[in-house]
Amino acid sequence: MRRAIYAGSFDPLTNGHLWMIQQGLELFDHLYVAIGSNPSKSYTFSVQERITLLEESIPSCERLTISHFNNRYLVDYAREVDAHYILRGIRSQADYEYERVMRHINGDMAPKITTSFLMPPRDISELSSSMVKSLIGPDQWQSIVRRYVPQPVFEALQNKASL
Repeated sequence: MRRAIYAGSFDPLTNGHLWMIQQGLELFDHLYVAIGSNPSKSYTFSVQERITLLEESIPSCERLTISHFNNRYLVDYAREVDAHYILRGIRSQADYEYERVMRHINGDMAPKITTSFLMPPRDISELSSSMVKSLIGPDQWQSIVRRYVPQPVFEALQNKASL
């Protein structure tokens, strides 16, 4: 069985993430969507909120597991769940440079785990969680952000913005 991990902060989950998940399910027998924690980031949503938003935004599938790993290298988590592939998206030259370095470091730590890269289609290639968060606040932000995130995430962002 070909198992892969698609990891990220998913804060917030975007339509670009959903595209990656869909592609991962087409390419692999089982896909782990794993929320990682980066101590240098501040998050809008808690880990549990992000898990819930993933569950609400992705149709149920027995070939998909939503999980969380903390204070571990991704390759160590991959070995734990017996995944031999890491799925990563490349949107830009900056992403490529970062992902190229990470692929080599991961390869040093776990030579039997392969990193697979996907490039999203043009209409979502500029989409990132950081970009979505930067759009929240000005008048009429909802009409812009709505097109970039799944409905459950949009509603959660509206609730957070009204606090």
